[in-house]
Formats: sequence, structure tokens, C-alpha cells
Amino acid sequence: MTVNKNSKIYIAGHCGMVGSSIWRNLESRGYTNLLGRTSKELDLRNQHKVEEFFIKEKPDFVILAAAKVGGILANSTFRAEFIYDNIQLQNNVINQSYLMGVKKLLFFGSSCIYPKLAPQPIKEECLLTGSLEKTNEPYAIAKIAGLKMCENYFHQYQSNFISLMPTNLYGPGDNFELKSCHVIPALIRKFHDAKTSNVNDVEIWGSGNPKREFLHVDDLAEACVFILENIEAEQIYLNGLTHINVGSGIDISIKNLARTIMDITGFIGNLSFNVKFPDGTPRKLLNTSFLNKLGWKPSIKLKSGLSLTYEWYKKNYS
Repeated sequence: MTVNKNSKIYIAGHCGMVGSSIWRNLESRGYTNLLGRTSKELDLRNQHKVEEFFIKEKPDFVILAAAKVGGILANSTFRAEFIYDNIQLQNNVINQSYLMGVKKLLFFGSSCIYPKLAPQPIKEECLLTGSLEKTNEPYAIAKIAGLKMCENYFHQYQSNFISLMPTNLYGPGDNFELKSCHVIPALIRKFHDAKTSNVNDVEIWGSGNPKREFLHVDDLAEACVFILENIEAEQIYLNGLTHINVGSGIDISIKNLARTIMDITGFIGNLSFNVKFPDGTPRKLLNTSFLNKLGWKPSIKLKSGLSLTYEWYKKNYS
């Protein structure tokens, strides 16, 4: 399905980190008919409101970047909300996209869909081959339901719906609230606050030993637009896959990540690792060979991306 500069493209979650990056990317390429609604304007959990919106606007393409997200603390605390809200909103958007004949839909999941002890690097085929990490199981189950919905709408209705599973994301527009954010914004804020408050010690949750892969959100936006413009659902499903991994292909221990961010922020002091907090999955690195063969690779190196993110934080958040 060919997308052109005048195609009406609805970006669900256009105010969030992922959605806003995709919006900026499309605008920079000359797309002129982008459509967005804030959560106050349109509650995607409300089936009737979503139906009204689709009937009125009739988008040609849909990018489903809206989700209830958070770090380990938020996932552990709001377990019911994470599974309910995410399943509700994605069911409504995916089903209305089918009913209204949307030409292509891109659904964003998360690498937490994979088993806790999946072989590394994790191939797409590892889905549903083992137990999930308990701390984010409700969110993971919701995302698995979404990608399976896209897969089966293709098989039953030939809907051109594609699921992307990004690795851990960071960048401008991230959430820096310590009670709900992910590891990179948490570390940036902790080190910045300690430096500006002349505090000598910063506590890091967990042992620091787990390894994680990170992708700058602008790289994810590049991958999204590449798939929007060039890839069709049948290229995925007829290859025996259910989704596409999107990652950097490189991981780093939380301990070394903390030291890197410590250097970038200019904090001079001591690090302490609080092992009373859970580590989560020991290692999580995605195999991105399928996407690479399709013709896309990331371009933003981790240290450069972290520096850009810290500059954004100082200007917009701190």
C-alpha cells in the first residue's frame, strides 16, 4: 500500500516520546496530513469514542504508539492498570482500523514480550517459548495480545497490520519522574540532581549486573517510517514471523551505563547498588537480523544519544 505525502496518517500517542519523534520525522520528510489527539481529547480506552473518531476522520494509515508505560516500580505497582488500559486501547484502535479499511497499521510492542531466560540475542521466534519476567508480566501480556491481534487480522481479513518490537528506548520527550520512569531517565535525573545539590552519593536500584540494549527514539522513528514506506505485512507473516525486532544490536551492563551517564552529567561522587531492588531479566538483547536484511540499521551511538538526551533534559525538564 503506497503512502504519499498527502496520505492522512493518524499517530495515536503523538504527544509521547515515540509518537512525537515519529511526528517530527514525518514532518521533516514533507508529510502534510498528520492527525493526532491528546488523551483528554480522545480516550482510546472508550470504544464508542474511538469508533466516532475513525468514522469522522477516516485515516489512511495508523501508527499505534499510544500505551501506558513505566519502569519496574510502575509495572510492579499498577499491574491491573497496565494490562487493562493497554488491552483496551489497542483493541479499539486495531479493530476500528480494520472496520474502516485502514491501508496499513503499525503497532508498537516491547522487548519485554520475550521469556525471561530467552536465548541471546533474542530472535522473533522466541515469543511464547518460556515464562515472562514477573515484574512486567501484565504489560508484556497486553503487548503479546496486540501483536497476535495484528497477526490474526492479517490471516483472517488480510489486514496490512505490522507489529514492531523495539528494545529499551530513550531520548527527548522521555519521562523523568522517578516513580514511573525507565532506567536511563532515572539515572540522568539522579546524577543531575546530586550534582546540582552537592550530594556525594547516588543509589542505583539492583546489582548493576543485568545487561540491557538501548535505542534512541529518533532511530526508532526512522525504522517506523522505513517500514511504513517500504514493507508490507505479508513480508513478515509469510516468512513465518509475527513481528519485527527493532534494536541497536549492542547491550551494556546497568553498572557501565550508570558510569557512562555519571561522566556525561559531570557528577563526581560515589555509586551504591541497592540489591534489595529486583534486577529483572539478566540480559535482554534483540536479534535484529530480519530488519537489517530488509534494509534498515540504526545510526545513533549510545554515548552520543545519551549526551543529546541530557542536553534536552536540562533545557526542558530540570
